[in-house]
Amino acid sequence: MKIGCPTEIKPQEFRVGMTPNAAREAVNHGHDVIIQAGAGAGAGFTDEDYIAAGAAIIDTAEEIFATADMIVKVKEPQAVERKMLREGQLLFTYLHLAPDPDQTHDLLASGCTAIAYETVTDDRGGLPLLAPMSEVAGRLAPQVGAYTLQKANGGRGVLMGGVPGVGPAKVVVIGGGVVGTHAAKIAAGMGAQVTVLDRSLPRLRYLDDVFGGQFSTGYSSAGLLGELLSEVDMVIGAVLIPGAEAPKLVRRAQFATMKPGAVLVDVAIDQGGCFETSKVTTHADPIYDVDGIMHYCVANMPGAVARTSTIALGNATMPFMLALANKGWKQACADDAHLLNGLNVHAGQLTYYAVGKALGIDVISPQMVVKG
Repeated sequence: MKIGCPTEIKPQEFRVGMTPNAAREAVNHGHDVIIQAGAGAGAGFTDEDYIAAGAAIIDTAEEIFATADMIVKVKEPQAVERKMLREGQLLFTYLHLAPDPDQTHDLLASGCTAIAYETVTDDRGGLPLLAPMSEVAGRLAPQVGAYTLQKANGGRGVLMGGVPGVGPAKVVVIGGGVVGTHAAKIAAGMGAQVTVLDRSLPRLRYLDDVFGGQFSTGYSSAGLLGELLSEVDMVIGAVLIPGAEAPKLVRRAQFATMKPGAVLVDVAIDQGGCFETSKVTTHADPIYDVDGIMHYCVANMPGAVARTSTIALGNATMPFMLALANKGWKQACADDAHLLNGLNVHAGQLTYYAVGKALGIDVISPQMVVKG
């Protein structure tokens, strides 16, 4: 199989879909790997690194898309890239289709087969290809939130850890999954007073058992969140419903009860955001103000630490990429129900229920696609 990796073109996206190590593994399995010139530069990988791994360097994305059997990326294909996808081609990347009807319709029209990193599952009920970026985004969230809290950036002017005689920042993390856990750990490590909200009592018990004393936990409800909003300096939105649009948990009307300059960091922005006033921003212009409440809603937060993120993602995606290349996507998905859960689009048909529900599009069972 010919595996192609183009340069990411989303604004301020410095990650790359394949590391030189992943390219080497694919070549060792008998596949041809083509990398767009300069694709790895943002993550610290040179064209020479890929050549040493056995890959070929191609000048243009057009040639990558025209000749590769499988396209491996990081972010969802942008409009110009979607026009280059073709019938029968395999796309393996993050998609986040539920809040993105334009992308969904373009992928359906292309006739390609698209497997989304964020909906591949594992035996423990986790999302193994989303987890590494969730870990990175969770750890970044308090860091970027602390920056946004600075007065020069529109925030309250509160230091996360305070100083002797002055209390620390108060932080609420909505969601106790991978993102929320890592966000809470880092925020607490910065000295903030942290509360994690979740609706899973087993998860809350786990967090209390493992991190008892580092941060507090609470059962997530509109009432408790409303009480906390009036007290906090920062809210980190870390809610995930796999493949579906995120629920809106903080409403604009509630801003009147919050402290001026308080910060909302929406890590769920890839799935539409969990604050009513969230809108996608970029690393170039990440912060905006709504009614005196500062918002940080960068859709590709891990791109800010591109080398760490690329290596972490590559470690997770490599076995699945090799399975798809070695067996072909249909056999690989037939052999691995967890990989099959990643199938979102095939030959003009939507194959992921949560996306169909969000966008009002009919869905065909992925099992039927594999058997067909």
